[in-house]
Amino acid sequence: MHAHSTYSADGDSPLYDMIVAARDKGLRYFGISEHFDYDYPPAGLKYADGSPAHTDEEAYFAHARLLQKEFGDDNFELLVGAEFGYTDDSSAQARYASVIGRYSPDFIINSVHTCDGADCWFGEYFGGKDKNYAYARYLQRVLQSLSTPYNYDIVGHIGYVSRNAPYSEPKLNYADFAPLYDEILTGIIERGKILEVNSSARGAGSGFLPDCDVLQRYFALGGRKISFGSDAHNTSRICDKRAEVVSALKSIGFTCITVPCRGKQIEVPL
Repeated sequence: MHAHSTYSADGDSPLYDMIVAARDKGLRYFGISEHFDYDYPPAGLKYADGSPAHTDEEAYFAHARLLQKEFGDDNFELLVGAEFGYTDDSSAQARYASVIGRYSPDFIINSVHTCDGADCWFGEYFGGKDKNYAYARYLQRVLQSLSTPYNYDIVGHIGYVSRNAPYSEPKLNYADFAPLYDEILTGIIERGKILEVNSSARGAGSGFLPDCDVLQRYFALGGRKISFGSDAHNTSRICDKRAEVVSALKSIGFTCITVPCRGKQIEVPL
């Protein structure tokens, strides 16, 4: 439920190729969630490398809806979604609401990429911050994002801040931020949202995000809604580490993956 094509600035494989690869892997549901990064400064709307920071919404949804009809059958369903980069800027929030109103995405991932005016992937964010402060600020931003005024389905890749962190031990541990994590996890549960397990952990010190310590606490608090996302930006990473994630989820006690689809939540047994 988390994948990007070349409609996203950092995607490497065309949308058509991504869909064919997902179908060929035997997936029942495949969610495309192109980047809508209106959390980047409105004046620039560019990534650090100078590329546009958001998807051509009209072109993406028009093409994806056509492919959804072309590929849809009883064995494979393409879900046309979006990943919204959270911001508290009211004008950007209005743009997200406009995307929802105009295109009715099948699902929306609510993700935090930026904090304190910088993308947590880049070194700029970590300048002058020790690990405890940098991670606490990020988690506070995640907590804030749960109350965003537009609707969303999935809370994406909690732990993003640790993917490219400059610390010798980058893992974001539950025990180090337990009260803050509990607020986040309880907020997800109370709102009926879905917690994503994202297998693109890169240098985060974890096999996936969030790691088992957070997932165990989520389960203990009553959370049962889990989404799997490889965060694939090319065909080779679709479903990457899915078996590893499923094994971990089963060991904790989870019995299904929750797939959001046009306001419904479909339970798919693990």
